[in-house]
Order: sequence, then structure tokens, then C-alpha cells
Amino acid sequence: MTTPVFSGPIELLLNLVSSHEVDILEVELAPVVDAFVKEVLNAQGDLPLEQLSEFLLVAAILLEIKSRRLLPGPDQVEGDEDLVGWEERDLLLARLLELRAYAAAADLFVGLLDQASKSLPRVTGLDEGFVVEPPDLLAGVTPDLLVRAYERATEEQPTAVVDLSHVTIDAVSVAETVTVLAHDLPKRGPVSFRSLVEGVVTRLEIIVHFLAVLELCKLGRVSLGQGETFGDLQIAWIGDAPGFDAIDSGDLEVDDYDG
Repeated sequence: MTTPVFSGPIELLLNLVSSHEVDILEVELAPVVDAFVKEVLNAQGDLPLEQLSEFLLVAAILLEIKSRRLLPGPDQVEGDEDLVGWEERDLLLARLLELRAYAAAADLFVGLLDQASKSLPRVTGLDEGFVVEPPDLLAGVTPDLLVRAYERATEEQPTAVVDLSHVTIDAVSVAETVTVLAHDLPKRGPVSFRSLVEGVVTRLEIIVHFLAVLELCKLGRVSLGQGETFGDLQIAWIGDAPGFDAIDSGDLEVDDYDG
């Protein structure tokens, strides 16, 4: 806060007023309140409640001191006497809050004791002559049974074997398909991919044919075109030689596609 006669925190202003270093009549309290309201608005609700209450307390004390100085009467007192009792009041308030906490704890214990008084403990034990005997865990166990149990636990267990005789595994090689297409495409001329795989049955073979066509395009032996979106893929052979002899198998950067 900043006033014509003081600049600093409001707590320091209260100390200076109480020690007669600053005259309360020379301090304008309206700018002090305006500065605090501006700070509250800038904080947007993030200002701690403790800081708010502390300012209100100090501002109320300053306002009371100044009002008494401005409106003197028969009960006029000195500035030091205005502050007498504040420390004792804070001490009494702290003790009151402490007593309230103890009273709340006492009420809680009373409730627990009242609830416990409604239950009755068992005061009688077992009937006379009633004997609890634990079961004999080795009843009926013979040495022969122990030997057979040990043999079953230590014998070698058979390894589970999964029968895969009914599963058919087709190995389709992209390199072999490239070789076949390199011999077939120069003779067929421009052809669509749909007609190229017309006689292919399985999806795996169609995928391998597509990878083989991409490999030939990568090697610069075929050109690919598509007239429209999602249209048929057109394939045309543009290789120098009509046969596969012009392609070195070492140029093929493909792996076998096993399905």
C-alpha cells in the first residue's frame, strides 16, 4: 500500500501508528482499501483466506483508532490504550477454539461409549467335558502310500505334442513370383492387376503378386498407372529385354513370404 505519508505493508503501518511514529490523522485509509480491493480482483479468488482476514482485522483497528481521534469525547483515550486488550483477545480466542476441539472429541467418545454399552460380551466358556481334538492328518497313511506318492511326484512327465498334420502351410516366394511375371508380362502387354491375378485363388497369393509387381516397378521394369481413385491398377512392361535374363536375381531385395 502507498499513501502520501507511508508506503509499505499495512501491518507495518499499524505498528508505526501504535508507536506514535506515524499520525493516524495523516493517513488516508481509502487508498489503502482501494489498493487491497484491486489486489483481490487481480488474484481472481486465489488470495488465501488467512491473508484476507488479517487485512480486515488490521483495517478495522486502524479505522477504529482514526474514528476515535476524529470524534473525541468524554471517553477519549490515548493511542496506546486503543490497542490494549487485542493480544489478550487473540489468546482467549485461540483457547476458545482449542476448547471447542476438545469438546468435539469428548462428544465423539461419548457416542462410542454409548454404542459399546449396547453390546454384551460372552462371559461363559465351553461346556464341561467338551474337548476339542484336532484331526489326525496322518490317519490311514501307510509307507506304501508315501512311496507311490513320491514316485508320482518325481516321475518324468510326458511332453505335450500339438498335432499339426491337419494344418496346410503354403510357402509362397516373392522372388519366384517376380521371375514368373518377368517372363509373362513382356508377352501379355499392358494388363490390369485384376486380370493378372484372375486365376489366383488364395488371398496370400494375391498379396505376393502385388509385392512382386511393386518390386518390378522398383527395378524399373514395369510402369504402374491408375486412371481413377480406387480404379484398376494398370501394369505395362517397359524392360529392355523381353526375358528375365536381363534381371539379376541379386538385385531383388525381397524375402520369402511364408503364410
